[in-house]
Amino acid sequence: MSSLSANEDCLGWAARDAAGVLSPYSFNRRAVRSDDVSIKITHCGVCYADVAWTRNEHGDSKYPLVPGHEIVGIVQEVGSNVNRFKVGDHVGVGAYVNSCRDCEYCNDEEEVYCVKRPVLTFNGVDDDGTITKGGYSSYIVVHDRYCFRIPDDYPLASAAPLLCAGITVYSPMMRHKMNQPGKSLGVIGLGGLGHMAVKFGKAFGLNVTVLSTSISKKEEALPLLGADKFVVSSDQEQMKAEAKSLDFIIDTAAGDHPFDPYMSLLKTGGVLVLVAFPSEVKFHPASLNIGMKTISGSITGGTKLTQEMIDFCDAHKIYPNIEVIPIHYANEALERLIKRDVRYRFVIDIENSLK
Repeated sequence: MSSLSANEDCLGWAARDAAGVLSPYSFNRRAVRSDDVSIKITHCGVCYADVAWTRNEHGDSKYPLVPGHEIVGIVQEVGSNVNRFKVGDHVGVGAYVNSCRDCEYCNDEEEVYCVKRPVLTFNGVDDDGTITKGGYSSYIVVHDRYCFRIPDDYPLASAAPLLCAGITVYSPMMRHKMNQPGKSLGVIGLGGLGHMAVKFGKAFGLNVTVLSTSISKKEEALPLLGADKFVVSSDQEQMKAEAKSLDFIIDTAAGDHPFDPYMSLLKTGGVLVLVAFPSEVKFHPASLNIGMKTISGSITGGTKLTQEMIDFCDAHKIYPNIEVIPIHYANEALERLIKRDVRYRFVIDIENSLK
């Protein structure tokens, strides 16, 4: 079949070197294959991964680099084998766009843990040898397995952060059975991930405590996000008063921080899940062993759980708190993200600003 995508230049914003400065960049997407979906991008969330790879923090950036892996838009073309989507559907794409589709994890729809490693949505090497380019662009072509249905009544701008921030906290919450009403959850850090953990916790019927070093977050945590309690984690007396009070903790803090004080808040058999990437994790063995506690790690989630999370948000009217920006503000947004000056997720209005 003839392909719209094969004949159309894609307009994006790319970093050319480790300075990480984004500017307009034109390139071609692949022609639509039989299992592909071509998506006109309407919005793309801004994640710290965009900072890390545009500035080569991992040492593997491939320039020109088009970031963005919280992608939503409208289907503009489908391949001949695609039955799940049709032109006009609202869809999303998250942090990966391919995997081996043959290993135990892919077979369990946990593709993010593919033994051959999933192909990242940007700065990855796809099966045809091309370097993937992300959602700071006008459209994208993706195998339909890695696309997600966005309900028609769910705002596209609000859906974007679900594809990384949302699933990154929802996935371990489901794995560790944090959806038990009446249980207690602590959330360390109140950024893009943390505020979603609070929202999911309340939807699950949990008693939610926000743990932050900044007292200024209290007014946001309690009346705005609906948390039940706020604890200044740098205040030893407040922390001591909460000892052994939490069943679960979701740790979203990317900066280096001590772990022993937070482990002391867990009940016997409690679980702390780390979803951020501080430079090191250090705690005394007694913090783990005494009290039969667990510390676990997690990244995003597989395709089955991601779709479940999107549908859960739609059913329970859970919406990320976002600041919608035009594409030409992207560089300032990345600087503000580094300074944690965002409440709570930037979302780029691609459709109305990328011209």
